Amino acid sequence: MFKHSLKLLAALALTAVTSTGQAATEMILATWLPASHPMNATVFPEWATQVEEATEGRVKVKLEYDLGHPKSYFDLVEDGVADAGWSVHGYIPGRFIMTEVAEMPHVKADARASSAAFWKVNKEFFAKQNEHEGIELLALFTNGGNCLYLTQPANSFNDIKGRKIRVTGGIASQLGELLGVTGISAPASKIYELQQQGVVDGTIISLQDLKALRLSEVTKQVICFPGGLYRASFSFFVSEDFMANLSAKDREAIRALSGEKLSARIGQVWEEADVDGINAAIAGGVEIINLNEDDAMTKELVRILPLVENKWLDNAKKRGVDGKAALQTYRQYAENYTPQG
Repeated sequence: MFKHSLKLLAALALTAVTSTGQAATEMILATWLPASHPMNATVFPEWATQVEEATEGRVKVKLEYDLGHPKSYFDLVEDGVADAGWSVHGYIPGRFIMTEVAEMPHVKADARASSAAFWKVNKEFFAKQNEHEGIELLALFTNGGNCLYLTQPANSFNDIKGRKIRVTGGIASQLGELLGVTGISAPASKIYELQQQGVVDGTIISLQDLKALRLSEVTKQVICFPGGLYRASFSFFVSEDFMANLSAKDREAIRALSGEKLSARIGQVWEEADVDGINAAIAGGVEIINLNEDDAMTKELVRILPLVENKWLDNAKKRGVDGKAALQTYRQYAENYTPQG
């Protein structure tokens, strides 16, 4: 009853009036993180403009901030509290398993390539798993290879054993266990506070967040690995009911602006933002260590990688998915990606 009431209220609030007096449908897009974050400052404004142009003003996008923990955004959109949203799969342990293919460490591709590969592999191998049941996917994407942020420097994995490291869940939590750290689950928006107050000793996240989340102010050292320590996997999605209430023409216009192309664009924006993060780190005196394949920490990561992959492969097998083929295909797509025209 509650769900139906929410959807009815959302439907009643769907329309707005354009400057020409014609009724326009307003898409409420639930978002989080600061307004200056690349998703909110670049990705969504770009996409919103494209949607409005493609639908000739019949659909307008409005950002709505901080509607709760981002793990709740899947339900918010399915229930009609918001029309669209985005979130991190790892925030909901147990629901999203196949999406962990895009979180694997040591993938030698940038965020643009890995995001495009993520969309394609999901479509080819995982669509029937219905992990995103109740919502329609607009994009699947990853950040650049995540680095290890530390409030106190380290020279080896042995140095960080027992330290409290903020993780997102999913593959990151498994890595934390294998590396002997104490994983603390928390959304990205809480990292600054947690590190500043000493609740955690570091985090695993992308370089852009040195600036986007001001982590250069509370971090002393950042250790980056070839192909990334791991990657977070994200989805951008819309309510099935919202799409059903649009005309066929406008539905197809929105879908044409989404999918692999949008996934790659989001990855590209995040990759470009990493440069800003590096500059913020340099300005703040943060030590950035870029490991190579011959470094001991990289070799240790490569050593435990099969343990991470095998657990995922077992989960895929239980679901009737050829995980080996899916993982191999994902890596091939990512590492051999050619941008669309």
